Amino acid sequence: MASVYGMNDVTHLGFFDIPMLTSIPNLVYLAPTNNEELLAMTEYAVHQHEHPVAIRVPVGKFISTGVADTTDYSVLNKFEVTREGKDIVLLGLGNFYHLANEVADELLKEGISATVVNPKFASGIDEELLESLKANHSVVFTLEDGVVEGGWGQRVASFYGPSNMRVKNYGIAKEFHDRYDATELLRENGVSLEQIVADAKQILSV
Repeated sequence: MASVYGMNDVTHLGFFDIPMLTSIPNLVYLAPTNNEELLAMTEYAVHQHEHPVAIRVPVGKFISTGVADTTDYSVLNKFEVTREGKDIVLLGLGNFYHLANEVADELLKEGISATVVNPKFASGIDEELLESLKANHSVVFTLEDGVVEGGWGQRVASFYGPSNMRVKNYGIAKEFHDRYDATELLRENGVSLEQIVADAKQILSV
């Protein structure tokens, strides 16, 4: 199971998938955040013939919005801005999209209006959207349910490298974590609601 929240035995770890799969040319790796996205992505995957497609099925409580996903997944690497703000962007991939929204809710209590993005594609980046975010934002946080090194967030950081945009990647260390508690492991790596909110407040005050 591809997630920090999957099996936690050292011989059955599922959080190395993003660096591994996204290194394969032409492969499309999709990261749904709810049931409707999963259904639409599956429909796309089985009826197209241009790419091998993998789907990172959400773990934990299966969320349903009740609204059909009409995204055209044949247009690759198009992200969706689901919440408009300024100064800071929260890119929450797959399972961690909901965490990004929780962070945005907490920041709003502090008078900080964050932009939230649902990337949907773990195998690429939306360069046009990322470029446009430079106009009203100075900080980007990427949140992914897996290892940071070689992960999706580092692709975002690489894109912004030549610019003034500050990027912080959230995930876990590339190690063989064994018999761990997922919540504690994430906290040890700085990935909790409280830690991310504190980081955002600190970096925006600099």
